[in-house]
Amino acid sequence: MDGPTANSSSPWRWVPTLYFSQGLPYVAVMTLSVVMYKNLGLSNTDIALYTSWLYLPWVIKPLWSPLVDLFHTKRGWIVSLQFAVGAALAAVALTLPGPAFFQATLAMFWLMAFSSATHDIAADGFYLLALPSHRQAAFVGVRSTFYRLAMIAGQGGLVWLAGWLQTHTGDIVQAWSLVFGTLGGFFVLAALYHWWALPRPAGDQRPAGTPRLVTGYWSTLASFFRQREIVIILGYLLLYRLAEAQLVKLATPFLLDQRETGGLGLTTEQVGIVYGTVGIIALTAGGLLGGYVVSKCGLKRMLWPMLGAMHIPNIVYVLLAWWQPGQLWLTGGAVAVEQFGYGFGFTAYLLYMMYVAERGPHPTAHYALCTGFMALGMMLPGMAAGWIQDHIGYTQFFVWVCLATLPSIALTPLLQIDPHFGRKSTTN
Repeated sequence: MDGPTANSSSPWRWVPTLYFSQGLPYVAVMTLSVVMYKNLGLSNTDIALYTSWLYLPWVIKPLWSPLVDLFHTKRGWIVSLQFAVGAALAAVALTLPGPAFFQATLAMFWLMAFSSATHDIAADGFYLLALPSHRQAAFVGVRSTFYRLAMIAGQGGLVWLAGWLQTHTGDIVQAWSLVFGTLGGFFVLAALYHWWALPRPAGDQRPAGTPRLVTGYWSTLASFFRQREIVIILGYLLLYRLAEAQLVKLATPFLLDQRETGGLGLTTEQVGIVYGTVGIIALTAGGLLGGYVVSKCGLKRMLWPMLGAMHIPNIVYVLLAWWQPGQLWLTGGAVAVEQFGYGFGFTAYLLYMMYVAERGPHPTAHYALCTGFMALGMMLPGMAAGWIQDHIGYTQFFVWVCLATLPSIALTPLLQIDPHFGRKSTTN
């Protein structure tokens, strides 16, 4: 009845499926919800405002991360939360046909978001406990790859499937109910599989006594905010993605909106191909290249090139909105350019968070706090993005997005980074 022990379970048995399962709920909450609500006729203002609130669990997850250590094993959390995600997905499918579908599905997305954010904490902690350090390094690329594959499966495959079902059934609600019902069934199977496949590392034990949670918690929190240049650090974490936070929230509605309202008039199936598949492949390629380049040159040397790669390609959306090309390949190419630059430039942001975390006495907790501020930097600008676009139109909105890159450009010269950080040692 027990799952395999740590010694008998190859990481290939559980690392790919665990991180694929970690990526799908995030995609469902952040992308599938946007496409679904757009298909169902909600305004960009409402979509951006309410779906941006769904970032909140990832913003505040450091506040309850100690509970994952206190009240259960990480293996138990993973399995339980995958069942919870499956139940929330099934509930979305069941409540969509109802009269109050927006309120009901939004509540289910909230449940899914909190479950997913907690699952992230447990999965990342389990990864550190179940693998020795040399295997952690060896499988970091595997976990990243399968997380990206989950994004392709969600933003590409499931969006395409929803569009195909809409075309063949003529019923938008039924199409999305089938998509979320299928995804819910997948998570039930994933939970059962991981109950069997996950190892039982010796370090993954429920605490025997009650640790001094309050004292240790506040000490850890205070040590983060006592860091030197903390104002600059927080400013950079919050503002580096100010432009992208607004762009990513309106990119899909822009592709779906009719041409007479300023959009490109793509079908849901075409969006699944262009943005969810081609775009994510380009994003992944940019991230892989960014990691390789930093390992050769170091973060400090690559900071400005990566900042440029992150922000300059936003201009393609200005051109798309102004020109409104009818060729799908041209739209796909423009999206690929922007996503490649985003993936390449975002590498600098991730590594900067690691640099900030590793300087302190509690790197794991400090990294969780950094990711919380990262999510806050996505949530707040995204909430206003739909309202801004509804008032000034798509072309002017994308011009505004380009102007929103200026705060991160102003903060970059103020960063203090070790010139050797990120560069692979020549002695290894």
